[in-house]
Amino acid sequence: MSDPVRFHLVANAKYHDTNYARLQILTLLGEFPDVQTTVAQTFADTASLTDADVLITYTCDLRPSEEQQAHLRDFVIAGGKWIALHATNALLDMGPAGVKHAPGHDVFMDTLGSRFIAHPRIEPYTVTVADPTHPLVAGIDPFEATDELYLCHYHNDVHPLLETRFNGTFRSGYIDNEWPDDDPRLVAYLRPLGDGAVYYLTLGHCCGVHDMKPLQETAEVVRGSWDNPVFIELLRRSVRWAQGEL
Repeated sequence: MSDPVRFHLVANAKYHDTNYARLQILTLLGEFPDVQTTVAQTFADTASLTDADVLITYTCDLRPSEEQQAHLRDFVIAGGKWIALHATNALLDMGPAGVKHAPGHDVFMDTLGSRFIAHPRIEPYTVTVADPTHPLVAGIDPFEATDELYLCHYHNDVHPLLETRFNGTFRSGYIDNEWPDDDPRLVAYLRPLGDGAVYYLTLGHCCGVHDMKPLQETAEVVRGSWDNPVFIELLRRSVRWAQGEL
């Protein structure tokens, strides 16, 4: 009998329907008989992370302490796999002029391989495969995503897997709203580090009626990519990759 593969899920995304996303992730993990999962709302449970083979994060504006940042980095360097979803790299400062990415947490961002800066309003956009030879995305045809299109600064030598295009100026409350260049905007990438790696997938926005408080009293229910079969296939592949099957 094979040993279990130990996953640790951290789910706590401000301005998102964390309960919905957590349920979808745990339901998907339940498809894999060898997977055992612990669940947390912060990065403080370093003991469970130390015991884990794989970390999954669905967070937004969740800021690890310096000690927790070092522990996350050591986990990957020692051979851990980290599946970072959607807004994990988004730390947000709110001010009278609008929303701006928070400075600092450099170890966290360097480990992830990117720092979220802004996104335009949610509209459909086309996602294409950047590396058709990689099993995480091989055979995936171009698809339309109705999700937040992440505009990021990238750290180190990340390996692009999925990408889209965007340039111009937009209005969505973010101060950094001018993106005139035509560089690819990565939708998924790999960030190798030591004996492990981070797989970052920016898709996965969801929101419930009350999740935008205090910015909005009520919000429209959004399920975004969670209703897209291609996104679910990408998640399944990420679990297989983390278990060493891809």
